[in-house]
Order: sequence, then C-alpha cells, then structure tokens
Amino acid sequence: MNLLEAAANAMATVSILLAGRNSVHTWWTGIVGCALFAMVFWGARLYADVLLQGFFIVTSVIGWYSWTGSTGKDDLPIRRTPQSMLVWMATAAWVAAGAYGWVLHRYTDAYAPFADSAVLAASVLAQLLLMRRRIETWPVWLLVNTIAVPLYASRGLTLTAVLYTVYWINAWLAWRHWTNQRTTAGATA
Repeated sequence: MNLLEAAANAMATVSILLAGRNSVHTWWTGIVGCALFAMVFWGARLYADVLLQGFFIVTSVIGWYSWTGSTGKDDLPIRRTPQSMLVWMATAAWVAAGAYGWVLHRYTDAYAPFADSAVLAASVLAQLLLMRRRIETWPVWLLVNTIAVPLYASRGLTLTAVLYTVYWINAWLAWRHWTNQRTTAGATA
C-alpha cells in the first residue's frame, strides 16, 4: 500500500458512507476519490477500472445535480426501478462486460480482464441507479463488491480489498436504510 492508495480509499470511503446515509455530499467526495483511484488502478494495470473512475467522475457531477436540481436542496425521492427496465439494464451490463472483457483479453496486458470488466459493467449499472436514487443500486453494489474484493486482493491492493469488504457491509446496511427511508416517506406522503 502506498500513500496514493490510502488517500483514494479514504475519500472513497467517505463518499460511500455518505451515499449509504443518503447524503448529497456523496457526490463531491466521490469525485476526489475517483480521481485518486484512477491513478492507483493505472499503476495496477486494471484498465477497466481506470475507465470506470472517469465514468464515476462524470456521473457524480450529473448525480449531484440530479439529487439537488436547480433548487440546491435534496429533493429527489428514493424510488424503485420498473422491473422491465431493470432486466434490460442488467442484460446490457452483462453483454458489455463480456464484450469489454474480450477486448481487454485480446488487445491488452490486463490482469483478469473479464472480472475487471464485470466490476466495470456492474458499477456502471449501480451508479446509474444511484444517480436517480433508485433503491436497486444497493444489491448491485453488493455484486460489485463481491467480485472486486478478490480481484483487488490478487493485485496486492490489500487496503482496497479490505475496504471493499467494508463497502460490501455498507451496501447491506444502506439497502436497509434506504428501504426504511422510502417506507417512512411513503407513510408521510
């Protein structure tokens, strides 16, 4: 572990915990963490993860605006995603994971190109759901973390692997927290 990996993990942890608590501050802290992680993953030859960090930076800006709108206050409610849309999105994510994994396998020196691509594709799906404050973001993050922990451990990113284990636990707790918030909001509406 080096200082860059430690800083990336610190900022990402703050962002992820804030997301689990349904706080709008998840977005700016996430932008900083993602920029740092892009540098970490480049050094580890996890190119899909580098691309993913760029995606996260862009979508964090969009998510920040989506959650606050033009009012500047937190007004986007937690919602469910229609089943047909969720199936379509998941299918697209897995097709993309397979295709990108093949490209990485064929044309780069990527380590574990298919696992790396699965983390990428599922993370994109989870981020899109998070941007729109969809409760299904949390089971998808559980899947991402389940794949990412052994992948990062295999590359010697020990702190990152340990923290992704913590993120796995956070995703379970966040799922419950968001479900409770959604239920409470529905009861008061």
